[in-house]
Amino acid sequence: MDKDKLAGMIDHTALKADLTKQQVEALVKESREYKFASVCIPPYYLKMAKNLLEGDQKVKLCTVIGFPLGYESTNTKIFALEEAISNGAEELDVVINVAAIKNGEWQYIDNELDKLATVCHSSGNILKIIFETCYLTDQEVEKLAELSAKNGVDFVKTSTGFGTAGATVHHIELMKRGMADNCKIKASGGIRSWKDAEQMIIAGVDRIGASASVSIMKEFLSDSGSSR
Repeated sequence: MDKDKLAGMIDHTALKADLTKQQVEALVKESREYKFASVCIPPYYLKMAKNLLEGDQKVKLCTVIGFPLGYESTNTKIFALEEAISNGAEELDVVINVAAIKNGEWQYIDNELDKLATVCHSSGNILKIIFETCYLTDQEVEKLAELSAKNGVDFVKTSTGFGTAGATVHHIELMKRGMADNCKIKASGGIRSWKDAEQMIIAGVDRIGASASVSIMKEFLSDSGSSR
């Protein structure tokens, strides 16, 4: 793997509550410099980031919906999704309703996935469904992956980074088993080094969400003194 391929797998992310304009500017600058797959920011900063990314055809604009708990109504998520798209978002990372899953309301989940995918894909955008795997049983992870694939979700994503734990190889394996390769996988939460990222890539992920993206790239380039 070379540096461009690795950078093209990373969503350079900042989602903390006290994120400032200056930090968003720095995030976008780094994303353009390293050619990350996307810059992932709160919906509040979409218009600003879109202006900063003007003319860049490589770095996509990503945001989060229903973040970080996911228990808004489906209609609320749809409204937020449409607004985010109108403000420039090209990739939408939406937290699923974990509470509905824990209640065994799989028809509700199926309907939510269907509506989210319909709205997102009708405008040619990418939908990523955040599972928050730390709260789910193995069976629930597999079932959610199966429904995500059934409804045409583009990516299944492990975590928000705000739960009790982040991405694990075990959960990635469960996702792969449930969706039978019909969705791509995004690992996020706790990925702070090249070693962490490499473990996820070996496990089969297609995208990595990280706030430590620059550190990961620098570590990758210096790892073992290899020339890349």
